[in-house]
Amino acid sequence: MTAMQDRANLVLPEAPAKVLTVLDLFAGAGGITTGLHEVGGFATVAAVELDVAAAATYRANHPGARVHVKAIQDWIRDDGVPSVDVIVGGPPCQGFSTLGKQDVEDERNALWVEYAKTIVKARPKYFVVENVAAFMKSPQYRQFEAACAPGGMLEDYRFEARVLNAADYGAFQARKRAFLIGHRADLDFPGWPEPTHAGRHRTVAEAFARVENEPRTTELPARSTSTPGGGVMPGPFSSVELHVGRDYRPISLARFNAIPAGGNRFDLPDDLKARCWIGHTSGSGDVMGRLHWNKPAVTIRTEFFKPEKGRYLHPERPRAITHFEAALLQGFPQDYRWMGSKTAIARQIGNAVPIPLAAAIGRQLLRAAHA
Repeated sequence: MTAMQDRANLVLPEAPAKVLTVLDLFAGAGGITTGLHEVGGFATVAAVELDVAAAATYRANHPGARVHVKAIQDWIRDDGVPSVDVIVGGPPCQGFSTLGKQDVEDERNALWVEYAKTIVKARPKYFVVENVAAFMKSPQYRQFEAACAPGGMLEDYRFEARVLNAADYGAFQARKRAFLIGHRADLDFPGWPEPTHAGRHRTVAEAFARVENEPRTTELPARSTSTPGGGVMPGPFSSVELHVGRDYRPISLARFNAIPAGGNRFDLPDDLKARCWIGHTSGSGDVMGRLHWNKPAVTIRTEFFKPEKGRYLHPERPRAITHFEAALLQGFPQDYRWMGSKTAIARQIGNAVPIPLAAAIGRQLLRAAHA
């Protein structure tokens, strides 16, 4: 066999797939990046987050990313936008949320424009926008469509939008969110991830199987860390260390003990009802409701520690779920590191994208990029 034939018969190892670089906007505690990194094949190079505590949590868990703690418009002006393969993020949605008073003039609604400006500068292959399901019917969504039309600031991009239920992708909660997946016009749409758990949703019981004990304290450990700005912040705390309770009033404990499995405020006798509940047999059935062992949790929001805000009572204990349990329902690992006060950490947990859903989208993008 000649040397030339020998080289022709040589089986070379496959070249490693290119890692996709990521820019994480409105990054929060890093839910989307955590999901992408669980998949592998992604490297987050930068994140932008205005909330100081959330940014500190992000930095503690993703040291490879440069975290910019400032408003996105200031970051675009002052720091420059890196070229990346993928941009992800969820602009604030309070102005058109279905919860509370809606305000179409809320200045936070205009932050999608800053997201679009970042796309123009970074020229990614793909982008992902996450928001509440109501976003699909908002003026901002129509403006995003117009931006991708000929003559718009994103005319070189196309996108498709869909409401996804995190429970269909292995999350422990039925959280429905709107997702826009965009792509450069010269690339194919990467497609939607196929549901992996539709009809066989994972349950609260599965999530809480990793909770070994009842909370023994109402306070986080006495631990703090110096921040880059020269301040001091509580933390870091592992997810397990967030298993702390609350000091409840006797009336609250009496109510909790009177609510049966799967029940809510409608199950209370009149002497335990708040005045505004007496005689009212309609309205939200989630207020003072217990989570169901055999179902996914309801959407975990930022005040999950307050049973009066929704179905956040433990399935059988006389208490609300703890921060640790909420983090598990969002899919965060037990060793995730959190920074900030209890209230700040609850906001970070409630605002996060469930890790399994972020991972499902990541796998779809990775598959498309390497097709």
